[in-house]
Amino acid sequence: MTEVTDAPRQHSFFVHYVVVGLVGSILVAIGALGVGWLPVNTSLYGNPVVMALRSPGGGVALARFCVIVGMALILQAWLVLGYDVLRGRVKDLSALWWTLFAWSAPLLLTPPLFSRDAYAYFTQGKLLIQGLSPYDVGVAAESGWFNDGADPLWAESPTPYGPLFLLIERGVAQFVGPHPVWAAIAFRLWAMLAVAILAVAVPALAARHGISQPKALWLAVLNPLVIMHFVAGAHNDALMAAAVVVGLLWAVDYHPVAGTLALSAGIAVKPIALVALPFVGLIWAGVNAGWWQRIRAWALSGLIAAAVVVGLGLVSGTGLGWIAALSTPGTIRTWLSPPTAAGMIVGGLVRAVGLGDHMDIAVTIFRGLATVAAVGILILLVLRPRGRSAVRGAGLALLAVVVLGPVVQPWYLLWSLPVLAAAGMAARWLHATLLLTAVLTLHGVAGTSATSDALFEFGDGLGLLVVAGLLALIVWASPRERILLLGDPGDPGLLPMDRPAQARFDQMVMLR
Repeated sequence: MTEVTDAPRQHSFFVHYVVVGLVGSILVAIGALGVGWLPVNTSLYGNPVVMALRSPGGGVALARFCVIVGMALILQAWLVLGYDVLRGRVKDLSALWWTLFAWSAPLLLTPPLFSRDAYAYFTQGKLLIQGLSPYDVGVAAESGWFNDGADPLWAESPTPYGPLFLLIERGVAQFVGPHPVWAAIAFRLWAMLAVAILAVAVPALAARHGISQPKALWLAVLNPLVIMHFVAGAHNDALMAAAVVVGLLWAVDYHPVAGTLALSAGIAVKPIALVALPFVGLIWAGVNAGWWQRIRAWALSGLIAAAVVVGLGLVSGTGLGWIAALSTPGTIRTWLSPPTAAGMIVGGLVRAVGLGDHMDIAVTIFRGLATVAAVGILILLVLRPRGRSAVRGAGLALLAVVVLGPVVQPWYLLWSLPVLAAAGMAARWLHATLLLTAVLTLHGVAGTSATSDALFEFGDGLGLLVVAGLLALIVWASPRERILLLGDPGDPGLLPMDRPAQARFDQMVMLR
């Protein structure tokens, strides 16, 4: 087994693992100048390089090619590194941290890619400065909102974000003034801070469960979806995910109040983090606690979270308006959501046989059934935790909310992945996660590699075929990547590998 410690081995690590992903990230950064999101009013349109990459035909085609090939290289570099990490050949956390930095740094100053939510964050901050609540009005209430780059899809929609993130939005808007591009970079810096926190907290939480720290770090934080959506896309989900992991870590380390406060901060960024709160209560009560101890811990953690969120609502001047705005994401339909996809398929079949257009009813029914199922799963995970750690229960709860939710975006996997990676995974779940990461990476490139709202536009469809072909070629040509994605007999997965690790894992399992 090889540890990266001396200078020659560090050089070898850079050549074998870092350089391919770094080249890929540089290509993505170049492509972002051509097909990344830019506001209408920006001086970047006077830059000759930007204008060349945005020129119809050759320029845009080159930019798309850079994004497609760049993400394919990042994915391939991640798989190559993962093969050796999972087999214990790479153990140095600092080497993996530097790899994460190298793959992320080229994207620091690029226009937002794969999403333009950062511009909506900026416009919502401007609304707050004017004394308007983003829970009551959409970004269209701000004059010049379209020129700032916000997506018209959400122009009239209230924001579903929590009061802490609204305060961050207002702070960024006040700091950068009338400069949406700098605002987008500022939100990326917040997201990259969250990624850095995840890079430290995920291995620490994994160690408490007897899980290999390098393996958990590689799977959950070096993941291409993190590079795509937390770094390049600057999504605020990064802040929520970091708060959830830190909250669980502090709770496991016998600091339940601090853990609840951290998780409350996550709820105040995106309220979906509330799903993890009962599991902090389980940790607080103890692995062998009775019902009274658990009820007491749930009540205390709930009171702390309520005080934090309500207090931040008062500070931001927006109160509890986020409760009414939680349904905002459900106004769109995506094929990635199983219940929504099932509803659209059934509605399409009904229409095809001549029984009328009942698409809306079909989608509503399937979404309703999925919501009932999700609530049932959450109750079961909370009330019957025996045989699993509370951290794993939190990860499964977040995963259930995503899979059964009305809308699924590719980065939603990252709500649960850091938690599940730290709590351990059997081999079949590990390989399913790797395949899902590859599929969602392809989907992200195909759907948003160009400044277009249409997923099945010819250029993006061609991009999907190119990336899928590259991945298929990599898997076909390299036995290592094929084994990594498809699995092999005797693969231990992401589980404790020795007796001390197994003992730590067992200490986390709920006994009653």
